[in-house]
Amino acid sequence: MTDPNPASDVLHGLLADLRAESAVLDALVAGLPADGWSGSTPAEGWTVAHQIAHLAWTDDWTALAARDPEGFTAALGGSFTALLAAGADPVEEGAREGAAADPAVLLTRWRTGRTEVQAALAAAPADVRLPWFGPPMKPASMATARLMETWAHGQDVADALGTTREPTARLRHIAHLGLRTLGFAFAAHGLPAPEHPVRLELTAPDGGTWAFGPAGATDVVTGPALDFCLLVTQRRHRDDLALTATGPIATAWLPIAQAFAGPPGKGRAAASGA
Repeated sequence: MTDPNPASDVLHGLLADLRAESAVLDALVAGLPADGWSGSTPAEGWTVAHQIAHLAWTDDWTALAARDPEGFTAALGGSFTALLAAGADPVEEGAREGAAADPAVLLTRWRTGRTEVQAALAAAPADVRLPWFGPPMKPASMATARLMETWAHGQDVADALGTTREPTARLRHIAHLGLRTLGFAFAAHGLPAPEHPVRLELTAPDGGTWAFGPAGATDVVTGPALDFCLLVTQRRHRDDLALTATGPIATAWLPIAQAFAGPPGKGRAAASGA
């Protein structure tokens, strides 16, 4: 019987795209020799192993939030807060500890964890907000965030391996998330929330157009969807992307855009070295 809940249908589609994106990254690392896992990525101090370990760490927290919201909240106030109080970065610690494992063990952990995330999010009530490190999210938003992170960290791995990935229609989710987090990006930099909306008009991988935001907006961002996704995940510098901003809000937004929770990231240096 078909699920009559539209929110559930959206979630199932997102989870399918998350599986596909995970499979692309899995194919990049599955055949790596042991020394390949220790190769440096564009993220300072992070190897390929760190990238996969971070995804596995975040998957553990995601599954906990979906299956046991109270347990997530308790853990957040326990081990997570304890690390912060000790001056440690829980994200860095999670990546460091995971990367210390044998590559085969780490790969198995990541595969197991992402399978658990699929099951946990699919079983969670589609309209209930789940706790997270930032604002609570519905399962569909959480799946979108996992897809965004998998693609972004997959970009780091691809860059480390000198591999170019073909952009897909899955980028639409990341582009939409990038626009939805516009206000958060301004707040993360201590700036007031924009008073007017921004419209995105992006060229999709198949040559079509993806448009988000009101058609009459005076602030508009145009360019390739791939470039916009690289920007909001901070995998490329603004100066190295073919994006055009029209209007003061759009112009101010692009240098600070981020689709991920947490404080502003360091981003990437421009190819010119500027």
